[in-house]
Formats: sequence, C-alpha cells, structure tokens
Amino acid sequence: MAHASHIVDSALGAVGHTPLVRLERVAKLEGLQCNLLGKVEYTSAGGSVKDRIAKRMVEEAEREGKLTPGYSVVIEPTSGNTGIGLAMACAIKGYSVIITMPNKMSLEKEAALRALGAEVVRTPTEAAWDSPESHIGVANRLQREIPGGIILDQYRNINNPLAHEYTTGPEIVEAVTSTPSTETYPSSGKVDVLVAGAGTGGTVTGISRAIKKTHNSKCVVVGVDPKGSILAYPDSLNTDGAGKQYIVEGIGYDFIPDVLSRDPAHVDEWLKTSDEESFAAVRLLMRHEGLLVGGSSGSALSGALRWLRSDQGRAVAQTKGTNVVVLLPDGIRNYMSKPWFLKMALEAEPTPLAHRIAEVLKMSQGNV
Repeated sequence: MAHASHIVDSALGAVGHTPLVRLERVAKLEGLQCNLLGKVEYTSAGGSVKDRIAKRMVEEAEREGKLTPGYSVVIEPTSGNTGIGLAMACAIKGYSVIITMPNKMSLEKEAALRALGAEVVRTPTEAAWDSPESHIGVANRLQREIPGGIILDQYRNINNPLAHEYTTGPEIVEAVTSTPSTETYPSSGKVDVLVAGAGTGGTVTGISRAIKKTHNSKCVVVGVDPKGSILAYPDSLNTDGAGKQYIVEGIGYDFIPDVLSRDPAHVDEWLKTSDEESFAAVRLLMRHEGLLVGGSSGSALSGALRWLRSDQGRAVAQTKGTNVVVLLPDGIRNYMSKPWFLKMALEAEPTPLAHRIAEVLKMSQGNV
C-alpha cells in the first residue's frame, strides 16, 4: 500500500495510499489472538486522513465550476487537519485560503497552515457551534463579506464521506484481501471489525459504506467519541461528562454533522473515551509499535481495546485470523508543544537504563 513507484504530478498525488500495519506488539501485550491492524494516515502528503476529503472537495468544486483561480477564496471552519489539507491543495491550485479554528487547537496546526499560505482566524473554544463567535459562525460571516468567498463545508459536503468510501475503505479491503493467510498470520480474508473516531463523521461513515456494501456486510463498525461530545448513539451514551471540555483534538462535536450517519446499519456500536485513556494508548503505540501518532489515534486504539474486552468483542479478540482495523487519523507533528505530550515524553518515570546511564556518568566524573 505504499505510494506508487513513479513520479506524481504534485503533492496531491501522494494523498492517501497509506499502510495498514500490524499492531502485533500491542496485541501481544493485551493478550489478543486476533490480527490488530492500524491504518496509518499520517503518511499521507499533508499528514492526516483529512487530506483525502480536502482533495476531493476541491476537485469536485472545480468540476462543478464553483472555484476560479485568482478569484475564489476557500474558507473553512476546522479543527485543523482539514484546513491543512485544503491549504495544501489550494497552494498547488492557486486559491486563497482562510481557516477558522478554535483556540484549543495546537500552535503547530496554525504554523503549518500559515506556512502553506493560509490566513488563520482563532475563535473561542467554548463558543457553541451555532454562535456567531464560533469557528463556524465566523467562517459564515467571512464568506458573506469577502468577494469570491466559498465554504466547501466538510460538515455537509457529500464528498467528505465519498472520499473515504472511494479511497480509504477500498485501500483497507485491498490490503486485507491481498495478504495471504499463513500459519504465522492466519486471516479470515475479511475486514471483520473497523474502529474509527468521529469528528465530522465522514471517515467512519464512508469507510463503513465501502466495507459493508461490497465486501463484508457483517463487519462490525465501532465509532469512538470523546466524553463531552454528543456524536455517539444512542444519545444516552452522551450524558456522562455532557458539555465537558476535552483535550483531544479532531474528534467530537456539540452538534451532529450532516455527513455523519448514526444509523446502526452503518455504525453498529459507539464507545465514549476519556483524554487519559487516549493519551495512554498514544504512548502504547509509540513505545511498542514505533508509530508517532496523535491523540485521536489513541482514542481509536483505546476504544478498540475496550470493545475487544466487551462481551461481544471478547470472542473476536480470542479468535485467530479475525481482522480488527483501527483508523489512526494523524501523527504527533501537530501536537508536540501540547502539555499532554511533553509530560509523556519528557517527564516519564526514568527507566532502569536511564538510572544505569546516570550511574556510569557519575562514576566517570568521580574518576576525573
């Protein structure tokens, strides 16, 4: 699933085609017999799963005659990754970009956006989605008042889930079906379970449709939503921690985006996750799989592990050959100045090797 071994015309040709990686060491630590697989999206050109929807939304808008190079100004409210994908696409295609983004989103995201030529407007994190002060409200105002302004609108744009139905989902299916079952790595030959976080919901909706329509209608799709968000279904799941601010970026909302299907035919189950378990799962992926993922990837993995411990999931977890795919949306690039990451990376309990290094250096100094 690596990028094609030929010259691509632009960075847009390097969007997607991301690897499906065995999370074998995590599976062993957790006592799992199933194949635990991570779809590693930070290897996409812009660094996240949202590159896919940005590329498709821009290209479809061009096909429909909605964008004019040198005149159109693409405006988008985002938690950052869709903005980076749009800024990358628009830098290549010649459109101006304005990104509106809540204050809680990382400085690294803003820096990446500005480096790609985008204008960035910060908005209050606590503003309700339908408030004029929210990132959505500010984007709408800018669109009304700036000539050429157009909001591609990831929350309503059908090309958001379609990008995943036509690319992410088929890539996952191809990777699983083209990998032979062996004695070392037995495989059912199917995607048996998919676990993905939900922000706009386009990712989990589109991948689910791709898998259930043409590959495995019995695939169990598990949606992951942070505590404090209201995306999980049924609504009763959202009462614990209702309205609470959460640190994890890129997933969860205080409204239901149009592109999210909460139909149980598409998302079989929902789980709520906390910041603490998400960041613990990030550390697990870094220390044991060498994957430098972001916080929402930890949310997806922690949700997957919790589901695999549940009554329904336990049978899957202990069946050799079942394939459980976890969508890992982005990398740590966007979060390296965040307190949760700095604490994990720089303030961790010293290892026995660290103690030994200190002893050796202390002895060396004593011998000088």
